[in-house]
Amino acid sequence: MGSLAAAAAPFRVLIAGGAYAGLSAALNLQDLCRNLPPRCGPKPVEGETQPQVNRPLFNADITIVDERDGFYHLIGTPLGLASDAYASKCWVKYDEIPALQSPNIRVLQGSMKSVDLARKVATYLPHGAAASDAASELQYDYFVAATGLRRVWPVVPQSLKRKQYLFEMGDYARETTAGKHGVVVVGGGAVGIEMAAELKMVQPQIKVTLVHSRDKLLSSESLPDEAKDCSLGLVKEAGVEVLMNHRLDKTEEVTDEQGQKSIKVHFTNGHSILADQVSMAVSRSVPTSGYLPAEVLDEEGYVKIKSSLAFPESSPNAADHFAAGDMAKWSGIKRCGGAMHMGYFAANNIHQRVLQKAAGTEAKFLELGEIPPMIGLAVGKKAMSYWPEGGVNSGEDVAKSFFGDDLGFTICWTHLGLGADKTA
Repeated sequence: MGSLAAAAAPFRVLIAGGAYAGLSAALNLQDLCRNLPPRCGPKPVEGETQPQVNRPLFNADITIVDERDGFYHLIGTPLGLASDAYASKCWVKYDEIPALQSPNIRVLQGSMKSVDLARKVATYLPHGAAASDAASELQYDYFVAATGLRRVWPVVPQSLKRKQYLFEMGDYARETTAGKHGVVVVGGGAVGIEMAAELKMVQPQIKVTLVHSRDKLLSSESLPDEAKDCSLGLVKEAGVEVLMNHRLDKTEEVTDEQGQKSIKVHFTNGHSILADQVSMAVSRSVPTSGYLPAEVLDEEGYVKIKSSLAFPESSPNAADHFAAGDMAKWSGIKRCGGAMHMGYFAANNIHQRVLQKAAGTEAKFLELGEIPPMIGLAVGKKAMSYWPEGGVNSGEDVAKSFFGDDLGFTICWTHLGLGADKTA
């Protein structure tokens, strides 16, 4: 075992974002610094043992900044909107996550304001601070941008504290069951499909209508028609009514024949229906990259990265700055699995930089390849999956494999090793 790090001053890592990519970067880096197998790294073949790698130990001070006070399982939102019990499970406060209780890991609730790549200094505004003069500076040696995309309600809850989040989700669930005309979900992308199907599964007595402006669901994704047609079949099988080629024109509050307040939904083709609630699942998500210099962003705000996840070489200290998760400009459909994988790559490559500087060794960076279109889509009790090698598959067994019994919460929690501080 090398003696480099045990006595050396710790290096400082600042991670903006405490979701799938950010937590993966933090915890995989923690493993590598302890000479442990990285939790999101390759697993040994069944029956074989993990090869022991003799690496120097390093001390890392890891700071995570996130707007929320806890880890939120984003892909569980459709079910959380329909079930209070599941909504409560989906958000775990950072100070209640065992894996984050190491003395060298701290989580700050606040918003990133700026990052000076040349000086390696970031500013953030602590949660609750009213003015920009309350912003605090954070110095770092390595930086990971992993704040994801800005998504609107009800695609993602807008609360920043768990207590308010539970009220937000509970109010939505109660509103959906209050009337007789049902719920209209506008948008036949993955979010709209899952939102409609999960609501119908949990509240089967409610009329749920999915509305889409095109002739195929998942129309914005680079998927084969077989996958899109399969998703439509599963949605209908789940009991959701589907209106294709219906583009929303406007909504208006009206009084129905029984004198009850309702919403009249008008479409551009002249058709209209009544609903008690209209949920929009069509808004465009926007990268949360406003705190980064314009030179590292593309025209839409995504962070330009190399295959090592490092910033473009033209930017100051590029090799010490990384981006992971949904905000990174890379191929493939945005998925939590991809975000966790990128977080692991960022952790490995930071660790290689540390080794390179401390011992003069040649850095062995992990490099991300092109990611083809692939998807796992939960549709009530069943799911549809597609990837190029496996083709299209669907059924309850697919749902079990991709999402378990809780829309992937336990799978993600276990993959990230959030339930304990890893020591072996």
